[in-house]
Amino acid sequence: MKLYRYLTGPDDSFFSIRVSEALNNGWQLHGGPTLAFDGSRAIAGQALVKEVPGDFRRDLDLSKL
Repeated sequence: MKLYRYLTGPDDSFFSIRVSEALNNGWQLHGGPTLAFDGSRAIAGQALVKEVPGDFRRDLDLSKL
């Protein structure tokens, strides 16, 4: 099955760690990163995709795959 997730958070080192962790767990970048400003800080976003065996279910915890 094909999976998609979109990570968001303040543009800081923890956000980069979350993306790096996903990449090291088999996720791949999907498109370029995004950056928005919420009035007080920059908010980063990055889409990720992964293909895994099995059938899709709505109750999947994507952070554990």
